[in-house]
Amino acid sequence: MKVGFISLGCSKNLVDSEKMMGMLQANGHTLVAQPSQAEAIIINTCGFITSAKEEAISTIFEMAAYKKENLKKLIVVGCLAQRYKEQLEKEIPEIDAVIRIQDYDTLHEILAKELQDEGKVTFANAQRLLTSKPWTAYLKIAEGCSNHCTYCAIPLIRGDNVSVPMEQLIEEAKELAKRGVKELVLNAQDTTKYGVDLYGQRSLLPLLQRLHEIDGFHWIRILYMYPDEIDDELIEGMAKLPKVLPYFDIPMQHANNAMLAKMNRRGTKEDVLALVQKIRTVFDSPTLRTTFIVGFPGETRETMDELLQFVKDVHWDRMGAFTYSPEEDTPGYSMKPVCEESLKKQYLDELMQLQEKIALENQQKKIGRVIEVLVEDKDGLTNRYRGRSAWDAPDDVDGMVIFRSDREITLGSFVKVKITEVLPYDVIGVEVC
Repeated sequence: MKVGFISLGCSKNLVDSEKMMGMLQANGHTLVAQPSQAEAIIINTCGFITSAKEEAISTIFEMAAYKKENLKKLIVVGCLAQRYKEQLEKEIPEIDAVIRIQDYDTLHEILAKELQDEGKVTFANAQRLLTSKPWTAYLKIAEGCSNHCTYCAIPLIRGDNVSVPMEQLIEEAKELAKRGVKELVLNAQDTTKYGVDLYGQRSLLPLLQRLHEIDGFHWIRILYMYPDEIDDELIEGMAKLPKVLPYFDIPMQHANNAMLAKMNRRGTKEDVLALVQKIRTVFDSPTLRTTFIVGFPGETRETMDELLQFVKDVHWDRMGAFTYSPEEDTPGYSMKPVCEESLKKQYLDELMQLQEKIALENQQKKIGRVIEVLVEDKDGLTNRYRGRSAWDAPDDVDGMVIFRSDREITLGSFVKVKITEVLPYDVIGVEVC
């Protein structure tokens, strides 16, 4: 059967999608890019916040329209399916199957019935079909989250943290290296809690040490590091592993200690300031990335001003932010006082304007530096190459490096680039020998 596949949401969801696509191919189906060509469409949904749910619902209705043409089966999987299975089945009759995450162990059996195949290859045993650039791949090291932040529905959807056994991860990583992956990106809802459930202690560093031994990887990057789980041993251990980038993605969510407590975030602003100092002492040029929520219940002018000052004090290299979206069945849903939507937007604008100014200040210090760049694209009109440095994750959040070269460069190569100009998030330069 000709199957179209749509993956929404985060990079962790993308790994699931790649496994499903690999399973579909192994079970005899043909993947097609155009919905109009598909006899079946599978949508892997996100259900994290309101905007993500709205995107998922909109996509479902958009794809359902193809039932007037060739489409015979419309199947919904993922976070929205896990959380709202009954409502989706009841309210959108165009959907032929809603498959929860907890049912992925029998996914091959469900799809065998819906898509008329023999279902020989299971989700767990499927080889991923890499959909990102062939030199970069994510390695999901755990499922779920045990932090239970009061604004977050992830534990309701994906359950508590369940680490993938280390031997299984090493085998998967070796296979990715054989397939030409040069940049391995570790992800999970909380990568720093890896191994606690399996081995009784945090085991991210031992995992990194074993991944570092695998031939083929040039960069190993870590995402989603919970601040109070990053200890001196991890920082100093990373510094001894040249392939492991000093890229610290540390979602903070706020800087006021009372707000952090209401969010059920462990640690304090002072703890994070000390952590930042430690990282910058150990590494010459680390990347510090974070995320903030503005407008959580209890947000005031005073708490917002403290957050703005914290951002000034740290000078984050990369920062994302979004307004609080109340999620039903979470403790934050009924918390008071509620912040008005107009104030949320105002606070978000203030925060992002400040960060743009800080980002440009950080960037200006890079002029004249020679950096290593993973080349990913070439603009046919300008003849300029585009790539990413150690500062830039592949998840479309960070910037890029735009540069000229006098030679033809094979995409996926690593080259040296001298920075000549900067923008708030991108840098511009020229290749040097």
